[in-house]
Amino acid sequence: MNIIKPHFEWVGGKAPDGVAIISRIAEMGRVAYQTEPGGKSDADFVRHIIARGHESVLEHAIVSVKIVCDRGVTHEEVRHRVASYTQESTRYCNYSKDKFGKTITYIDLKGGIMLCPVTSKLPLDTIRDIWGDWWAACCDAEKHYMRMLELGASPQIARSVLNNSTKTQIATTMNIREWRHFFRLRTAPDAHPQMREMSNMLLGWFKTYIPVVFDDIEVSA
Repeated sequence: MNIIKPHFEWVGGKAPDGVAIISRIAEMGRVAYQTEPGGKSDADFVRHIIARGHESVLEHAIVSVKIVCDRGVTHEEVRHRVASYTQESTRYCNYSKDKFGKTITYIDLKGGIMLCPVTSKLPLDTIRDIWGDWWAACCDAEKHYMRMLELGASPQIARSVLNNSTKTQIATTMNIREWRHFFRLRTAPDAHPQMREMSNMLLGWFKTYIPVVFDDIEVSA
């Protein structure tokens, strides 16, 4: 069994060109106002249209990422319908093969535990016991998954014993307006703790590499 933390990578391995994204949004936005470059800078113009609530213009720019998280988190992510998704398939991926290290990989529950407003306040010994029971359940699921494959079950049948903590990769494309909507919802204090863990990480990088359009959204504590 392998345990990892959630993470992501930009599609193509390179961070998006934030200057080009802002320039594209500004170019599209100026169609509505019929203004020429030379007044407000592109960045100031985009701040202006966001402040006016004219966010439909943000739909002209998209960003794609490949996210590695647990399957439970992806069930919430795909509820954002103005998006495109391609997800690792447990129907076709046989985790007993060499390419997967002949093991099940799980996303560590610790990050979610410490962001949960209930569980994080429990005594440390209790938190350790909760994590230990989770670890034991993951071990048990892996054992039965591998045994079912040995008996001749197909991956799509054996996957039924895998839990929500099973690692998955999901390629996600959203326009900038939908990414803003995503971050406003999924970094909120009442969002699922593991969703917040992933979304806070993503938002921090988005704010760095695509400035202006995410400046007004804060990474939650």
